[in-house]
Amino acid sequence: MIPLIVRCASLNIGKLDLFGGTRRTYQIEEIPPMDPRLHLSLFYQMLRIRRIEQAIYLCYKEQKMRCPIHLSIGQEAIAVGVCSHLKEEDVVFSTHRSHAHYLAKGGNLRKMIAELHGKQTGCTQGRGGSMHLIDLDVGFQGSSPLAAGSIPLAAGFSFAYRMKQLPSLCCSFFGEGAAQEGVFAETLRFASLQSLPLLFVCENNCDTPLTPTHAEQSPTKIAQAHNIFALSSYANRIEKVYATAKKGIDYIRKEKKPAFIECKTYRLCENIISRYSQIDHPFDQGDIAWQSHCPITSCQKHLLESKVLSPSELEEMKKKIDLEVEDSFAFAQESGFPVFDLDDERPYAE
Repeated sequence: MIPLIVRCASLNIGKLDLFGGTRRTYQIEEIPPMDPRLHLSLFYQMLRIRRIEQAIYLCYKEQKMRCPIHLSIGQEAIAVGVCSHLKEEDVVFSTHRSHAHYLAKGGNLRKMIAELHGKQTGCTQGRGGSMHLIDLDVGFQGSSPLAAGSIPLAAGFSFAYRMKQLPSLCCSFFGEGAAQEGVFAETLRFASLQSLPLLFVCENNCDTPLTPTHAEQSPTKIAQAHNIFALSSYANRIEKVYATAKKGIDYIRKEKKPAFIECKTYRLCENIISRYSQIDHPFDQGDIAWQSHCPITSCQKHLLESKVLSPSELEEMKKKIDLEVEDSFAFAQESGFPVFDLDDERPYAE
């Protein structure tokens, strides 16, 4: 069984006091009710993403995946809650931390794992790796390792939607660090002036590497300053993310204007996995209080207590996911590396 991977943080009753008060403190809001069948479906999607990324983490030390990897362990509710409202024709732009977004949008696990191994059968034929996932078949337009790098691309895509009068919308995921970049404000302004069908989703995990969070401007207030319909939500409960995302997406479809969502969460793993990472001893697990606010732990607890999910059904879920993971890794191992032919690299659109 794949073990839980966590890192530590302090916890205050009723509030999330991240890193002992050096970060913003968030009041946990009332959790809205949810249809049991929907709740179970969303839980399965989160659990699937979690176990896939845990497997990636554990297998990385074999050095068969050579690209740097950023995991979303602890943030799964955001990708699942938002993408559950997107239609097949809607598109997503992502960040360096893209696995959860890709999988939640319906991405092919075999193709993703093959891509992480640099294989020809990967979703970008082994040329992109973890931080450059692209799969047009599922509306995953691409991810960028640059902070705020894909935000203006999403604006351009949604501008094309508006020009063609298409009913689809575009969703751009990014972190709170990207919200401090100038291009974020510029894109907000353009989206507001042009009434773009664009959903901005800020995954605020309170862990900007170099800038103290208290020194940053509130992403929600920045969006509001540009006359963008903006919502902010505690994102470690799938019920809250699902409800908040529905409000934002319904607003875009009805009002034909952009919307912004700030999802306040916490990442339960280190920032990046690379050949320099200490895979065998990555975390200090002395303080595991944050596990009680893990989106999967809380959802699983609720489903078990309410008899929507039984322990045996939970184990069957895990076995099913693990078999899929094993199959995908085997597929990647068996696939060949790409053969680069400069005469056939198609650098320009045909």
